[in-house]
Amino acid sequence: FYSGVRRCDALFGRALPPLAPRPGPPEAFTFAEVFAGIGGFRLGLEPLGGRCVFAAELDRAASRAYGAHWPAGGEPRAGDISSVHAADLPAFDLLTAGFPCQPFSDRGSKAGLLDLRGQLYRELVRLLFARQPAAFLFENVASLTEGRTPY
Repeated sequence: FYSGVRRCDALFGRALPPLAPRPGPPEAFTFAEVFAGIGGFRLGLEPLGGRCVFAAELDRAASRAYGAHWPAGGEPRAGDISSVHAADLPAFDLLTAGFPCQPFSDRGSKAGLLDLRGQLYRELVRLLFARQPAAFLFENVASLTEGRTPY
């Protein structure tokens, strides 16, 4: 799609100049991946200079897939994030999370906050408050903010 847009822009004289490559390697930063799934955030962040310092995933199948893609490289790993004390986590610059979407998703139960999984955002708030990273990046679920689920 993008290359087609660029071609049309060139035809109509609106072509953007090519992007200049960044000089040197990307700046290093650390991140923690909560509700990690199979590691989608890690897949995108490591090429940008990110180094994972903690990962948590409760689902056994997803955790096995995560381990197959990224064998433990020294970072602590956990299953249930609610059983992890925030003080025990290493320092990190960025908190990422793909928290459970089933309570909010059009394909899920649509129970919203009435579903216990819908309450797991509180774990993210707890970690943000306790560790105070420079930034956070959470996966979006459309129905989360559209008010189509019972709260």
